Amino acid sequence: MTYPDKITSAVKRLNSILPLAKRQQSLDASLKNVHQKILHSYIERGRSLTKNEMAHWVEDIDASIKILQDNDLVVFDTSGEPRGAYPFTMEARDHIVTVNNHSVHCMCALDALAVSPMFNLSTVISSRCHVTQASIIIHQQGLAIQNSDELLDVCFGINWNAASDNSCCADSLCAEMVYLKGKTVELNWLSEAVDYRQTFRLNEAVEFSARFFVPLII
Repeated sequence: MTYPDKITSAVKRLNSILPLAKRQQSLDASLKNVHQKILHSYIERGRSLTKNEMAHWVEDIDASIKILQDNDLVVFDTSGEPRGAYPFTMEARDHIVTVNNHSVHCMCALDALAVSPMFNLSTVISSRCHVTQASIIIHQQGLAIQNSDELLDVCFGINWNAASDNSCCADSLCAEMVYLKGKTVELNWLSEAVDYRQTFRLNEAVEFSARFFVPLII
C-alpha cells in the first residue's frame, strides 16, 4: 500500500532541508563511490570507513573530506575521521540496528527504518519511546514490519522546525525524529507544537524512509 500524498509531501519537504540524493549526484564519480563505500562499510564491517581507508579511493583526501562535509553527506570529527553518514553514525544514539551480524547506530528513528530497504537485508531495530523511554523493538524485512501486531500503538514523529542553519542535521533535526509509543503520548507530543510536528504510522514511515534513502545506494 502506498500513501502518495502524505509520503510524497514528506519526502519533498525533507529533501528541501537535506537534499542528500541531489548532493550525492553532484559529486564526481570517485567521490560518489567513496560515499557509497562508507555506507556499505557499516553493513560489511559494522563501522564507517576510516580516513586512511577513504584515501585509497581519492586523489586528495583533505579536499574530499571538505566536499563531503560541506554537503552534509558525511559528518567528521575534528581530526577528519568520519563519525556518521546518514543514516548511520558512530556515535551512541537511541536507535540501534542489528544487521548482517553487526550492531550499528542510526542518526534517528527514520534512518533506522531505512537500513533494511536500502540493503535488502533483515534488521532488528532496538529503540525507545522519545517521551516515556518504553522499549521498542522492530523486526523489518525491506518495506515490511514483521512484528507489526506488537507495534500498533507505535508511530514515528518529526518536528520539522528542529532543522537549524547553524548545525548539521545530525545535530539538529535528527534529534527530533523519534518513535512515540501510545496514542495519548502521540497526541500530547503533537499538541506541544501543532504547526511543526507530524506523525506517521510505522508502515508510512518505512515508505518515507525508503523513498528518501534508497537513491543513495543506486
